[in-house]
Amino acid sequence: MLINPTNSALLVIDIQEKLLPALHNAEQLMANSQWLIEVADKLSIPTVVTEQYPQGLGHTSTTLKPFLSSAVFLEKEHFSAAEEAHILKAVNQLDKEQLILIGAESHVCLLQTAIGFSEQGYDVYVVTDAIASRKESDYNTALLRMQQNGIQLVSKEMVAFEWLHKCNTEKFREISKGYLR
Repeated sequence: MLINPTNSALLVIDIQEKLLPALHNAEQLMANSQWLIEVADKLSIPTVVTEQYPQGLGHTSTTLKPFLSSAVFLEKEHFSAAEEAHILKAVNQLDKEQLILIGAESHVCLLQTAIGFSEQGYDVYVVTDAIASRKESDYNTALLRMQQNGIQLVSKEMVAFEWLHKCNTEKFREISKGYLR
Protein backbone atom coordinates (compact mmCIF):
# COMPACT_ATOMS: atom_id res chain seq x y z
CA MET A 1 0.00 0.00 0.00
CA LEU A 2 1.33 3.45 -0.93
CA ILE A 3 1.40 6.41 1.43
CA ASN A 4 -1.40 8.87 0.72
CA PRO A 5 -0.64 12.53 1.54
CA THR A 6 -4.26 13.32 2.39
CA ASN A 7 -4.53 10.32 4.69
CA SER A 8 -1.23 10.36 6.60
CA ALA A 9 0.44 12.08 9.53
CA LEU A 10 4.05 12.24 10.70
CA LEU A 11 4.91 11.14 14.25
CA VAL A 12 8.25 12.33 15.61
CA ILE A 13 9.11 10.04 18.52
CA ASP A 14 11.40 11.26 21.31
CA ILE A 15 14.22 13.03 19.44
CA GLN A 16 15.39 14.64 22.66
CA GLU A 17 18.54 16.56 23.59
CA LYS A 18 19.89 14.29 26.33
CA LEU A 19 19.29 11.10 24.34
CA LEU A 20 21.06 12.19 21.15
CA PRO A 21 24.69 11.83 22.33
CA ALA A 22 24.09 8.16 23.19
CA LEU A 23 22.73 7.18 19.76
CA HIS A 24 25.04 5.34 17.39
CA ASN A 25 23.71 7.11 14.27
CA ALA A 26 22.54 10.41 15.72
CA GLU A 27 23.89 12.48 12.80
CA GLN A 28 21.89 10.47 10.27
CA LEU A 29 18.82 10.58 12.53
CA MET A 30 19.00 14.36 12.81
CA ALA A 31 19.74 15.09 9.16
CA ASN A 32 17.07 12.75 7.79
CA SER A 33 14.49 13.71 10.41
CA GLN A 34 14.94 17.41 9.66
CA TRP A 35 14.68 16.68 5.93
CA LEU A 36 11.42 14.75 6.32
CA ILE A 37 9.95 17.23 8.82
CA GLU A 38 10.62 20.06 6.37
CA VAL A 39 9.06 18.14 3.46
CA ALA A 40 6.02 17.29 5.62
CA ASP A 41 5.62 20.95 6.56
CA LYS A 42 5.80 22.10 2.94
CA LEU A 43 3.15 19.53 2.00
CA SER A 44 0.93 20.38 5.01
CA ILE A 45 1.22 16.90 6.51
CA PRO A 46 0.10 17.07 10.17
CA THR A 47 2.89 16.35 12.63
CA VAL A 48 2.78 15.12 16.22
CA VAL A 49 5.92 15.17 18.38
CA THR A 50 6.31 13.06 21.51
CA GLU A 51 8.71 13.63 24.38
CA GLN A 52 9.52 10.79 26.77
CA TYR A 53 9.83 12.10 30.32
CA PRO A 54 11.28 15.50 29.29
CA GLN A 55 12.17 16.36 32.90
CA GLY A 56 14.89 13.74 32.64
CA LEU A 57 15.66 13.47 28.92
CA GLY A 58 15.19 17.09 27.96
CA HIS A 59 12.88 18.40 25.28
CA THR A 60 12.93 17.87 21.52
CA SER A 61 16.24 18.79 19.92
CA THR A 62 16.68 22.54 19.50
CA THR A 63 18.00 21.79 16.00
CA LEU A 64 14.60 20.42 14.97
CA LYS A 65 12.31 22.82 16.86
CA PRO A 66 12.41 25.63 14.25
CA PHE A 67 10.99 23.18 11.69
CA LEU A 68 8.18 22.02 13.97
CA SER A 69 6.28 25.28 14.41
CA SER A 70 2.98 23.76 13.31
CA ALA A 71 3.47 20.46 15.18
CA VAL A 72 1.62 19.32 18.27
CA PHE A 73 3.99 18.46 21.16
CA LEU A 74 2.88 15.84 23.69
CA GLU A 75 4.65 14.40 26.72
CA LYS A 76 4.53 10.72 27.56
CA GLU A 77 5.51 8.29 30.29
CA HIS A 78 4.69 5.01 28.56
CA PHE A 79 7.29 3.84 26.08
CA SER A 80 4.49 3.40 23.54
CA ALA A 81 2.81 6.65 22.57
CA ALA A 82 -0.25 4.54 21.71
CA GLU A 83 -0.61 3.75 25.44
CA GLU A 84 -1.07 7.41 26.37
CA ALA A 85 -4.76 8.36 26.25
CA HIS A 86 -4.06 12.01 25.37
CA ILE A 87 -1.72 11.06 22.51
CA LEU A 88 -4.11 8.43 21.17
CA LYS A 89 -6.90 11.02 21.28
CA ALA A 90 -4.76 13.63 19.47
CA VAL A 91 -3.77 11.15 16.75
CA ASN A 92 -7.34 9.90 16.36
CA GLN A 93 -8.54 13.50 15.96
CA LEU A 94 -6.27 13.91 12.94
CA ASP A 95 -8.60 11.49 11.16
CA LYS A 96 -5.77 9.81 9.23
CA GLU A 97 -5.27 6.10 8.62
CA GLN A 98 -1.53 6.12 7.92
CA LEU A 99 1.17 7.07 10.42
CA ILE A 100 4.76 7.76 9.37
CA LEU A 101 7.17 7.30 12.31
CA ILE A 102 10.66 8.69 12.84
CA GLY A 103 12.71 9.00 16.02
CA ALA A 104 14.31 7.10 18.87
CA GLU A 105 14.97 4.62 20.20
CA SER A 106 14.27 2.12 17.45
CA HIS A 107 13.99 -0.89 19.76
CA VAL A 108 12.06 0.78 22.59
CA CYS A 109 9.71 3.74 22.16
CA LEU A 110 9.61 3.66 18.40
CA LEU A 111 9.02 -0.10 18.19
CA GLN A 112 6.36 -0.10 20.91
CA THR A 113 4.63 2.95 19.38
CA ALA A 114 4.64 1.38 15.91
CA ILE A 115 3.17 -1.90 17.15
CA GLY A 116 0.72 -0.09 19.43
CA PHE A 117 -0.72 2.08 16.67
CA SER A 118 -0.80 -0.90 14.32
CA GLU A 119 -2.87 -2.76 16.91
CA GLN A 120 -5.19 0.29 16.98
CA GLY A 121 -5.84 -0.27 13.27
CA TYR A 122 -3.45 2.27 11.77
CA ASP A 123 -1.23 1.55 8.77
CA VAL A 124 2.21 2.24 10.23
CA TYR A 125 5.31 3.14 8.21
CA VAL A 126 8.72 3.43 9.89
CA VAL A 127 11.35 5.52 8.11
CA THR A 128 14.45 3.35 8.51
CA ASP A 129 16.93 6.13 7.70
CA ALA A 130 15.33 8.47 10.28
CA ILE A 131 15.37 6.25 13.38
CA ALA A 132 18.17 5.37 15.79
CA SER A 133 19.20 3.26 18.78
CA ARG A 134 22.19 3.32 21.10
CA LYS A 135 23.42 0.03 19.63
CA GLU A 136 23.36 -0.98 15.98
CA SER A 137 22.31 -4.50 16.95
CA ASP A 138 19.20 -3.12 18.70
CA TYR A 139 18.39 -1.03 15.60
CA ASN A 140 18.66 -4.10 13.35
CA THR A 141 16.62 -6.30 15.69
CA ALA A 142 13.94 -3.61 15.93
CA LEU A 143 13.62 -3.50 12.13
CA LEU A 144 13.22 -7.27 12.01
CA ARG A 145 10.61 -7.28 14.76
CA MET A 146 8.65 -4.42 13.21
CA GLN A 147 8.60 -6.22 9.87
CA GLN A 148 7.44 -9.43 11.58
CA ASN A 149 4.56 -7.40 13.04
CA GLY A 150 3.39 -5.99 9.71
CA ILE A 151 4.98 -2.56 10.01
CA GLN A 152 5.98 -1.10 6.62
CA LEU A 153 9.68 -0.16 6.42
CA VAL A 154 10.38 2.82 4.16
CA SER A 155 13.07 5.41 3.44
CA LYS A 156 12.67 9.19 3.65
CA GLU A 157 12.64 9.49 -0.15
CA MET A 158 10.00 6.78 -0.49
CA VAL A 159 7.79 8.82 1.83
CA ALA A 160 8.44 12.09 -0.02
CA PHE A 161 7.77 10.64 -3.47
CA GLU A 162 4.60 8.91 -2.28
CA TRP A 163 3.40 12.15 -0.65
CA LEU A 164 4.10 13.96 -3.93
CA HIS A 165 2.35 11.27 -5.99
CA LYS A 166 3.33 12.75 -9.38
CA CYS A 167 5.70 15.13 -11.09
CA ASN A 168 4.84 18.22 -13.09
CA THR A 169 3.20 20.01 -10.16
CA GLU A 170 4.33 23.13 -8.35
CA LYS A 171 4.82 21.17 -5.10
CA PHE A 172 6.95 18.56 -6.89
CA ARG A 173 9.15 21.29 -8.40
CA GLU A 174 9.54 22.97 -5.00
CA ILE A 175 10.39 19.74 -3.16
CA SER A 176 12.55 18.44 -6.01
CA LYS A 177 14.60 21.63 -6.15
CA GLY A 178 15.03 21.93 -2.40
CA TYR A 179 15.22 18.32 -1.23
CA LEU A 180 15.65 15.76 -4.00
CA ARG A 181 18.78 16.99 -5.75
